[in-house]
Amino acid sequence: MTRPVTLKDVANHAGLSKAAVSRYLNRSISLPPETAKRIDTAIKALDYRGNSLARRLSKGGSETIGLVLPDIANPFFAELADAAEEEASAHGYNLVLCVTRNLLERESTFVRWLDSRNVDGLLLVSNRPDDGTLASQLMSYRNIILLDEDVPGTSQPKVFADNHQGGRLATDYLLRHGHRRIAHVSGPSALMSARERYAGHREALTLAGIAEVPEYLCFGDYSREFGRIATAQLLALPHPPEAIFAASDFIALGVLDVLRERNISVPDAMSLVGFDDAVYASLLTPPLCTIRQSSRELGRLGVAQLLQRMTGGDCAQDVVRVPVELVCRGTVATRSD
Repeated sequence: MTRPVTLKDVANHAGLSKAAVSRYLNRSISLPPETAKRIDTAIKALDYRGNSLARRLSKGGSETIGLVLPDIANPFFAELADAAEEEASAHGYNLVLCVTRNLLERESTFVRWLDSRNVDGLLLVSNRPDDGTLASQLMSYRNIILLDEDVPGTSQPKVFADNHQGGRLATDYLLRHGHRRIAHVSGPSALMSARERYAGHREALTLAGIAEVPEYLCFGDYSREFGRIATAQLLALPHPPEAIFAASDFIALGVLDVLRERNISVPDAMSLVGFDDAVYASLLTPPLCTIRQSSRELGRLGVAQLLQRMTGGDCAQDVVRVPVELVCRGTVATRSD
């Protein structure tokens, strides 16, 4: 196995001390042109790569962007990360993934990377209600863009989906197919996205002259398990709903699990609309009718906003909204009665 080239090897090849070479790479010393050329020649001849971070830092930054995500198992976040990496690479930046598992201490650790210059900026997705702790920490930092979910009380630029419009489109579609008993299963009520999707759902009901049924409203987690729990509760009601608007496709998976276990046909006996248009939505049986929010566009716009911020510019808008659209597939049927 070939031994990695070290800083000492470069120093020996250049006929200089290791300290002199290190200080040169960190731009903390000014050397005569001939001496500097000896170091550069040695680096090239030995194909020394260990200096890459030092050279980037000497320019005033790491040329790296951090993407802070709750998890990468969710295909929505995986797509967002792929688009962000593609956009960052196109502008000469590396992208490092930082997975928090929705833990405050991990979010805080990654934010502090900005202090040590491990990253030049952060794209932050926090998928949990904040008690003000994270918001307070973020007040000290400029080069952060919030994606997908808000952290109340923060002033950083933000890129979100048009959640309200998505909620309205989903419920209106069910109404137009004759459904009147429509349940809504969503994430934590303290999250902006859950509140906005619910507001769109409620607006559609109001415009149709339909009174909201409190028992048909379920807030919990953006998870498959909560979809299962909420669906079981809804089916146990004296008058179960005839349609469900799930505020995420992960929730919709749990809804479908329970309906299959109970031999309740979709869409004949129960219609269903999701939210996200995850990569698996079209592969389900039947294919899921859902609201498409572009995770790729969130990632791309987030990087664009962050680069503008990092170069000293101000974002044109404090909040950018990514449009959503209804994708009609096979989980909604027209009521005949």
